[in-house]
Parts: sequence; C-alpha cells; structure tokens
Amino acid sequence: MRRRLVLLSVAVTSMVALSFLIPLMGLVGELAHDRAMNQAEGSAERLASSVALLVPANRQDVESLVVAERGEGTETSVIFPDGTVVGAPIPADALLATARGQTSTARYVIEGGEVLYIPVSEGGGRTTLVRVFVSESLLTANVTSARVILLLLGMTLVGIAVVVADRFAGSIAAPVLALADGAHRLGEGELGARVEPAGPPEVQEVGRAFNRLADQVGRLLEVERESVADLSHRLRTPLTAARLDVEAVADPVVAERLRDDIDELERTVDYVIREARRPMRQGAGAIADLVDVVRERVRFWGALADEQDRNWSLSLPEGTRMVTGSAIDFGAALDSLLGNVFAHTADGVAFDVLLRDEPGEVVLTVSDEGEGFGEEAIERGWSGGDSSGLGLDIVRRTIEDAGGTMAIEAGRGGHIVMRFPLAE
Repeated sequence: MRRRLVLLSVAVTSMVALSFLIPLMGLVGELAHDRAMNQAEGSAERLASSVALLVPANRQDVESLVVAERGEGTETSVIFPDGTVVGAPIPADALLATARGQTSTARYVIEGGEVLYIPVSEGGGRTTLVRVFVSESLLTANVTSARVILLLLGMTLVGIAVVVADRFAGSIAAPVLALADGAHRLGEGELGARVEPAGPPEVQEVGRAFNRLADQVGRLLEVERESVADLSHRLRTPLTAARLDVEAVADPVVAERLRDDIDELERTVDYVIREARRPMRQGAGAIADLVDVVRERVRFWGALADEQDRNWSLSLPEGTRMVTGSAIDFGAALDSLLGNVFAHTADGVAFDVLLRDEPGEVVLTVSDEGEGFGEEAIERGWSGGDSSGLGLDIVRRTIEDAGGTMAIEAGRGGHIVMRFPLAE
C-alpha cells in the first residue's frame, strides 16, 4: 500500500508539473524572442528618428549614429536612396525593394534570424531605410538555461511530493502492519496480543476495535475453559460412586478390569481439566515419540480385543520417530480411532495398526474389516450411528496441528491414513 500511494503521488504530481512546465517552456522561448525583437525595434526607431533629423544626412554623421546603436547579436545598417550602405553590409535580396515600398516598420524572417526595416522619407520619393538584423542566438538567448531551471524545479516538486507521500503512506502503513502482526499473534494463540491505535482516525478506530475483539475473545475462551473444567470436575462424583460399586462385584477379574477402566477415565478427566486451564501457547513446540505412543495405546486396546476374540496386529519401525505435538493428544486421537472400531464393528472384527517410514515423514495406518465409511466421516458432526460425530474431526485437527494430513481411503472396511512430518 505504501508503494502504491507513493507511485500515485508521483504520477499525479508529474502530470500537474508537466501541464505547467510544457506551456511555460514554450512561453520562455516566446518571451526571449519578443524581448530581443522589441529591443532591436527600439534601437532601430531611435536610429530612424536621428536619421530623419539629419535629412539630408551625410555619411560620417550616420556612421556615428550606427555605432551608437550597435548591439551584441545585432547588425545595424542604413541604406540611402542611391544604394549606399552605412554600417554592416547587407546581402542583395528582394526584401530591400519590398521594404522601400513600405510606409511603416516591416519585419521579415530570414536565414539565421529576423530583420527589421524602418523607412525614413526624405521627400521627392526618396526613402532611406534603417535595417536591423537580429541573430537567432540573440532570439534564443538564455532560453535553454531557463528551461533547464524549470525542469529542475519540476523534478524538485516531484521529489518533495515523493517524500511527503512516503511519510503520509508510512503513517498509514505502519499502523496497518502493526494490526496485521497483532492479528497473526492472536491467531497463533497469543491472547494478550494488543496494538497501539495510531495513524489516521479511521485506522485508529480499527486498532481500538481489534483490541476490543481480542479482549472479548480472551473473556469467551476463559469462560469456556472454566466451564469445561467445572463440568469435568463434576464427573469425579459419579466416578467415585462407580469405584464404590466396583467393590461389590464378586468376580475379581471383572472387578479388576472395571477398576482399570475407572482409573483410565479419571486420568482422562484430569487431563481435560489441565488442558482446559492451560494457556493456549503453553507447551507450543512440544515433540513426542510416535512409536512409543502407538505401542502403548494399541497394547491397551489389544487387551480388550483379546477378550472379544478380535484378531489384531501392530507393526512398528525400530527406534524412535519424533513428531511435533503432545503425546497425550496423539494418544487421545489413536484412542478415538480404535474406540470407533470397537463401537461400530461386531465382536470378532479384526483391526491392524501400521507405522511405516516414508521420505521426510512417518505414516500411520489404522484399518479394520468392518463396513467402512466415506470421506464425509471427517466432517465435524457427521455420524453413521448415534455418536456425536466429533471423533474423527478431533483426530483430523490433532494431526493437522502437528503439520500432518489425514485421509480415508476407499475400499472394504475402514482404512485411515495419517501422515506426520518428522520433527526437526
């Protein structure tokens, strides 16, 4: 925007300057021409008046008058009726005969300049001519320098306009750039991002509106976090009651499994409370070992699969595969995928989890032998049954936050492919 405003100022100022400079440059030439010719005509008239007073004049007197009126860039001559010339020699041309027939000053343009003829009548049809030749150099004297000065003046005006426009554009662009920076910081989770309103009144109003928006976003998020934390905390009461009820279960195997499930649920509730109260930017830049996360969560679900007679397989590469993100978030995403297998397929349906390497990334595939679903399942709120339809959307957002991608491949059964770029 700053560059455009400067260019606009240059264009407008240049057009205005040219609209004045072009006529002025022409006018300078005309003024120089008229000044030279007026001076020559004044000199010729004075000489003609003096010659008229001397009629009949002698050659010596006229020569002294011609010398007195001689000027730089001009040639002055007096032509007597008999053709005698006093002063600068003149070429023989048709203008001389034409000028003798004139009764007033005659002006002619010839090669190298202009010439003036003033007739002085001696009576009896005899006419003496006063001739003044004005050279082209005198007619254009100082014209070039005057035009250069005008051109420099125009360039100076354009330069001043550029400086003023740059300052003005900077006063607008700087606050706008500050607004953009504040918006980026707010978008990255820096809820304390604010701007100092500056610039023109309209831009200042935008800055104040941005600060109000940021304040409102912070308040809404704070209320939402506290609401989530409060709701999660309320789950502790039914969890405590469920733990007491487990003590009444006679089968020790079933009771132990229920205790493990309640422990896992309590850990999840604690995690929800911590996450709800954690500042958004806290933990940014964390990395996790995806191999370790996948191994732990698949083994957890594998125990339940064994009870339901589900065949399952896990294939992991050797070593670690570090990706950007929280191990807890990745574990929750994988729990959501495997939980869908158990929730939406019949007992005995097998599933497979494969983690493999590709150039610059690691690919996690979760597949099962169920009915499967289409790409629309990734959309938030979509559900093929009675669920909330949030599971796959949460998984997708977790992967995208890590810089990866998620896709559902068509074919028999469920087949979800997740790609994670390796952390630097």
